[in-house]
Amino acid sequence: MKFQFDSLLAFIEMAGHGPYVWASYILTFISIALLIYIPYKLKQQLVAQVRRQQRIEEQVMQAK
Repeated sequence: MKFQFDSLLAFIEMAGHGPYVWASYILTFISIALLIYIPYKLKQQLVAQVRRQQRIEEQVMQAK
């Protein structure tokens, strides 16, 4: 089996198509990372909000 490119630089350049190929890979990985990170962060915020609300309700119940 023969490697298609002669050098690492030729692999990165991809016969002039490299910038488009690598840009699409980078955008894809950024999109996937955001699709993982944003719901995770929102869940953390929601859990913190629910815990704060529970503490407030417990304090109200103890005050009565």
